[in-house]
Amino acid sequence: MLPPAEIALPASREAVRPVTWIASGVALALAAPLAAQSAADDVGTVVDPQDEPGDPQPDQPALDPQGDVDDLLTVPDPNADLDPPPVATGEEGIDTDGNREIDFEADILEYSADSDNVTASGNVVLRSGDRSLRADTVSWNQQTGVIVASGRVRFVDENGNQLFSERVELTDEFEAGAMENLLLALRQGGRLAALRGMRESDGTIALQEAAYSGCSVVTPQGCPKDPSWRITAERVVYDPQSQRIKFTGAFLELFGARILPLPGLAVRTDGGAVSGLLVPDLRFSKSNGVEVSGSYFLRFADNRDLTLTTHVYTQAAPMVAAQWRHLTERGAYQITGYATHSQRISTFTGAPNSEEEFRGYIFANGKFQLSPDWSLTGSIRRTTDRTFLRRYDISRDDRLRSTLELERIGSNTYFSLAGWATQTLRLNQPQGEVPIALPVLDARWRPDIPLVGGQLELQLNTLSISRDIGQDTQRAFARAQWDLRRITGLGQVVTLTGMLRGDVYHSDENFLTTTASYRGNPGWEYRGVALGALDVQWPFVGEAFGGTQVFTPRVQLVATPPIKNLAIPNEDARAIDLEDSNLFALNRFPGYDRVEDGARITYGLDWSLRIPDWELKTTVGQSYRLDSDRDILPVGTGLSEKFSDFVGRTEVRYRDFLKFTHRFRLDKDSLAIRRNEIDAAVGSSKTYAELGYVRLNRNITQVEDLQDREELRGAVRIAFANYWSVFGSGVFNLTDREEDPMLSSDGFDPIRTRLGVAYRDDCLELGATWRRDYITSGDAQRGDTFQFYFSLRNLGFR
Repeated sequence: MLPPAEIALPASREAVRPVTWIASGVALALAAPLAAQSAADDVGTVVDPQDEPGDPQPDQPALDPQGDVDDLLTVPDPNADLDPPPVATGEEGIDTDGNREIDFEADILEYSADSDNVTASGNVVLRSGDRSLRADTVSWNQQTGVIVASGRVRFVDENGNQLFSERVELTDEFEAGAMENLLLALRQGGRLAALRGMRESDGTIALQEAAYSGCSVVTPQGCPKDPSWRITAERVVYDPQSQRIKFTGAFLELFGARILPLPGLAVRTDGGAVSGLLVPDLRFSKSNGVEVSGSYFLRFADNRDLTLTTHVYTQAAPMVAAQWRHLTERGAYQITGYATHSQRISTFTGAPNSEEEFRGYIFANGKFQLSPDWSLTGSIRRTTDRTFLRRYDISRDDRLRSTLELERIGSNTYFSLAGWATQTLRLNQPQGEVPIALPVLDARWRPDIPLVGGQLELQLNTLSISRDIGQDTQRAFARAQWDLRRITGLGQVVTLTGMLRGDVYHSDENFLTTTASYRGNPGWEYRGVALGALDVQWPFVGEAFGGTQVFTPRVQLVATPPIKNLAIPNEDARAIDLEDSNLFALNRFPGYDRVEDGARITYGLDWSLRIPDWELKTTVGQSYRLDSDRDILPVGTGLSEKFSDFVGRTEVRYRDFLKFTHRFRLDKDSLAIRRNEIDAAVGSSKTYAELGYVRLNRNITQVEDLQDREELRGAVRIAFANYWSVFGSGVFNLTDREEDPMLSSDGFDPIRTRLGVAYRDDCLELGATWRRDYITSGDAQRGDTFQFYFSLRNLGFR
C-alpha cells in the first residue's frame, strides 16, 4: 500500500499524475486529469466530451433536500445537451481477477488514516465501464467499501438511465444503493421523482412517495413547463430488464388535480403497451342518449393483443365490441366486431321493426408477404342491417366492400387474382342489384428486349360480374402495347404508341339494366381494338420574375378504327367526364368496356413558375374530333361534339402556408362553367382554414351516374395559449331542383356541422366536440351529438 503522504495533492492540479491504490480487492485509479491525459477521454458518451472538470454541470437539477416531490418533475431536461450513454454490451470495467475497476478524477483528494476514508471533492467524476457518476463530493470507506456521493449527484447506469440526487450510497462494486430527494430520467423517456429510493444490485429501483410522468418538462424553445399529467404513488418499482414501472397506491393527476385512482397500474418505459383499462369515452347522441364506453386492453405478446369494449346507453341496449390484432412472421391482420340486441329497421321504409334482433358489424383486414414477390391481401366488411353503422357512429359509408387479392410483383411482370363483394347500405337499393366480381385476373409482362427501340407490354385480363337481380357479365381480353419515347435535338419529347386488343364478352338478363347504353347485346360478343398515337411535348425554360418558368406546348394525335361499343356491356366505364386528368389519355373512359374510337387531335399547354417560396402551375387544353358521330359519349360530358369543352387546372403554393387548386371546364360555345372545383388551404399545422367547393353543371339527364350537384365544405382551426385550439367544420349541399329534378332542396341543405375545443401537447390530448347531423337514415336520427374525450400518451395505452 502506498503511504498516505504520497497521495497528497499539490496545489496545481495540472502537475498531478495518476496513482493506483489497491484495497479490498478493488482497484481505484486516483487522478486529477491532465490537459493531454484526461481520463475523460476514455469515458465515451458517458461524460459529455465538451465538459471540462471545473465547469458547471449542464442541466443538472437543483434538488432541494427539503423540497416536495411535487416539484421534482419540473426541472430542465437533463438530456438537453448530453448524449445518452450507450447500453453496455460487455463486462467493461472488470479486471482479470473479476474485480470492478473504478476510475475517477477530482480537484482535491484527501485521506484520513484514522477513519480509513478517502474523500474526493470538487467536480468528482467516477466511471467504470458504462457507468459514471458526478458529484461535488465522494467519500469511500476502505473498511466497509461504501461510497457516498453528495452534492449535485448524477449517476448514469449501463442502461443509459440518469439518476439525479443530493446523496447516493454506492457499494465498492459501483452499485447505487440508498438515495434521497432524487430524479430518475429514463433513457426511453419519462421521469420518476421520489423523496427516497433504493437501487438493488440487479438495477431494480424501488421508490417511496414517488411521481411519474412521460411528459416533457421543457418546451420546444427550452423553457421549463409543468407536465400535463403525472401519476403519484406510495411506492414505485422500476425494472430495467423488463422496462416496466409498477405502481402501488397510484393516482392520476391532470393539470395538478387528482382525478382518478389507478389500482394495479403498470406501464412500460419504452412506450410499449401493457394490459389494463383504457381511458373511457363519454358521448351524447339523439339516437342513443348518453353513452359511456370503457375498454380493457390485453397484451398477450409483443405481436398479439386484444381490446374488449363495452358501450352503455341510456336510450338503447348495451353493445359490446372486440378487436384482435396479430403481427406474424409473414404479415399482419386485425379483426374488429360489434354486437348488440335492438330493433332493426325496414330496408326500404327505414322504420324500426317492433321486435328486437341481433345487430352487429365485423371488419377484418390483413396482408401477408408470402415471398419477396408474392403477397396476399384481404378485407371483410359486413353488417347485419343498413343503419347500424350510422346509428352507433361507427362509419358513414354507404357501401361496404369485401376483397381478396393474390398479387405478384416482379421486376418486369405483374399478376393479380382478386375478387370483391359489396354490401349496399342505401335504403332504397335492393342488395340483389349490387354486383359480385369474382374472379378478376390481371397479368402483365414487359420483355427485357426492346422491340424496334421501344418498350412492349403484354396484358391478359378477365372479369366475371354476377348479380342476384340484374345482368351478369363475363369478359376477357388480351392486349399488346408498344411505346417509343425519344427526345429530339431541339428538345421535343416525342412518344409513339401502338396498341392491339382482342375482347370476348358474354352476358345475360341484359334487359334488367335500366340505362340502355350500358346493356350491350346478350350472349357472346367479340371485339377487336387497334390504336395508334403520336404525342409531342416541347418544353421551353427561361427566367421570369426572379425565378424559373417552364412553358410546354403539347399536341397529341390518337386514331382508332370504328368499334362496336354499344354491342358490348358496360360495367366499368360508366362515369365519363372530360377533366384535366384525362385530357391527354389514350382512352378517356375510366375502364375497359368502352373505347373512344375515331380520330382526334388534343392540344394544350402547361406552364409553371418557380420563385423563392412560391410555385405556380397551370394547365389548359381542348380536343378536336375529326367526326362527330359518337353515340357512346353522352351530351353534356364535354366530348360529344367535334370540339370539346375547354378544361384546365391551376395550382398556387406558398411554402407550406398556402395551397390553392382550381379545376374547371368551360363550355366551348358559351364559356359557361360546366365544372368549377376549388380546394384551398391556408395556415400552419396548428392554425389553418380549409375550403372545398364543387359545382357540376353538365345538364346530363339520361345517364344515372352523371347527375349535377353543388357542394361546399369548410374547416377551420385556431390555436391559442400554446396547446389549446378551437375548431369547426361543415358540409353543405347546395344542389337545387334545377340541377337535380329528383331533389326537393332549396339550394342550401346542411349535411353535417361540427364545433369543438381541444388541448394537445406531447403527452395529453383532450377535448369536447359538438356535431349536428341533418339527415335521418332509418333509426340513425338527425340531431346533436356531444362527445368528451381525453387520451394519455407515453403511458402505454390510450
